[in-house]
Amino acid sequence: MSFETISVVGLGYIGLPTAAMFASRKKKVIGVDVNQYAVETINRGEIHIVEPDLDMLVSAAVQQGYLKAVTTPEPADAFLIAVPTPFLPIENESEIPKPDLGYIEAASKAIAPVLKKGDLVILESTSPVGATEQMAEWLNEARPDLTFPQTHGENAEVNIAHCPERVLPGHVVTELVQNDRVIGGMSKRCSERSVELYKTFVMGECVITNARTAEMAKLTENSSRDVQIAFANELSMICDELDINVWELISLANRHPRVDILQPGPGVGGHCIAVDPWFIVSKTPQKAKIIHTARKVNDHKPVWVVEKVKVAIAEFLNKNPMKTAKDITIACYGLAFKPDIDDLRESPALDITKTIAEFHAGKVLAIEPNISSLSHENITLVTIDESLTKTDIHVMLVDHKQFKKIKVKDDFIIDAKGIWK
Repeated sequence: MSFETISVVGLGYIGLPTAAMFASRKKKVIGVDVNQYAVETINRGEIHIVEPDLDMLVSAAVQQGYLKAVTTPEPADAFLIAVPTPFLPIENESEIPKPDLGYIEAASKAIAPVLKKGDLVILESTSPVGATEQMAEWLNEARPDLTFPQTHGENAEVNIAHCPERVLPGHVVTELVQNDRVIGGMSKRCSERSVELYKTFVMGECVITNARTAEMAKLTENSSRDVQIAFANELSMICDELDINVWELISLANRHPRVDILQPGPGVGGHCIAVDPWFIVSKTPQKAKIIHTARKVNDHKPVWVVEKVKVAIAEFLNKNPMKTAKDITIACYGLAFKPDIDDLRESPALDITKTIAEFHAGKVLAIEPNISSLSHENITLVTIDESLTKTDIHVMLVDHKQFKKIKVKDDFIIDAKGIWK
């Protein structure tokens, strides 16, 4: 059975590019989102997020009638669920964060009334192991008149699979097409039909496995990166105490043919690497010891950076005894969770800047070339030129390309990215 109408539930950083990509291949696409502003923006042929080349894709798809956005699901042949999977609230810092599947449950119950025999449902949201099976149960409970893979296997009337997104913000449009896809169906038939769907635009290989392994594959990819970053971040704190330039050290160590150490930073952010390891830890807390420790190291790094700022303030006042903390202006360079994008989700740079603004009596400036406004009463968004002329303490947090071109000669610099030292 071919897929003529495709529904994408969740029109954020992954859902909207995916919807636009199917529409660019002349498929009828119905995008679903609870955000009325996002729906109205897309239906004008515009986008509510920042992603290179996406605006042209969406504009063309809407103008040609292949893409529309709605707030309530409509019948389709395939449903892709790309909604957030945040954490449940925790009561204390020692508690292990647990995933909140509420958005997936809501999306499942929203599409259930319009499901029909022959439909395919794919969970794209990064999820803990077992989430796809849980989604299938929610659908089964809502539609007992249909059959699903957990009870009818290859003969199920509705097919279900997990296919995690594996794209890099800033390169989503290209990587959606070129990257390999891991596809985990709840049966062989589920996987085969999912491959057929993605091959509408995917040029990379579609590799088939089961749903649980597909879920774990995405979590493993990001947890591996988190562990590697934690090693670099821990090394940076050790080297600071031993008066060693960590960037020079890593450069020297990487000359070994079998060593490839990553670069340290102010922490780990974004909706993947800072989140996904906890999905593994929460499932197997007694076994995931290295993954858990890496998370704690990376979560501590912003605290360490803030302490370095406090030391710089004390040193500045010692050198300038006629001034008070209120006279000191601190500039924080970068707020996004990685270079050259506008995405502030789970950003350690943003958290560091907000923390400084909370305790510092003087002015706190933020330089973020990729956003136009910031709603925080104690932080002033300024240009690079303004920061260089008004700042006493410079805090480098994100190595945006614009920052690599400037020279900061002041004595008081906290460089978490190593581009000025």
